Amino acid sequence: MKEGNLVGQMSEPDFDLVISVNLKGVFNCAQAVAPVMAKQGGGVILNASSVVGLDANFGQTNYVATKFGVIGMTKVWARELGKFNIRVNAVAPGFTATEMVTAMPEKVLDGMKSHTPLGRLGEPRDIANAYLFLASDDASFITGEVLRVDGGIVVGT
Repeated sequence: MKEGNLVGQMSEPDFDLVISVNLKGVFNCAQAVAPVMAKQGGGVILNASSVVGLDANFGQTNYVATKFGVIGMTKVWARELGKFNIRVNAVAPGFTATEMVTAMPEKVLDGMKSHTPLGRLGEPRDIANAYLFLASDDASFITGEVLRVDGGIVVGT
């Protein structure tokens, strides 16, 4: 919507594609590994969410729905699989300096940085370190959580 007028609408195929990859893909992976982990006496499932799954963002209904859904699955699986010594957590990155993001126009990058209290984009290493921590024994009593790795960003403002 712009000035009270509908200027665009997401197609159902566009909605379905993102749901299939981001939500159903996570579901299928967990369905495949959980029985193996339970049989071996435990494990760690780490899911990829996003800050927009926590805070939403304009124009991303399909993406937001998937990342919020991943958070829901993370929480329910932590409850269901904990008795098998399987921990389930998610990481919710903010804007990260990947090839795709850094190829955006400088004005867009400046906007991302201006909404981030630390004043910069995350580095891929920042996100990887969060996953490493959650996979490690240092996080052995953490399950059902979503770790924001976002520099304090406020999405959607």
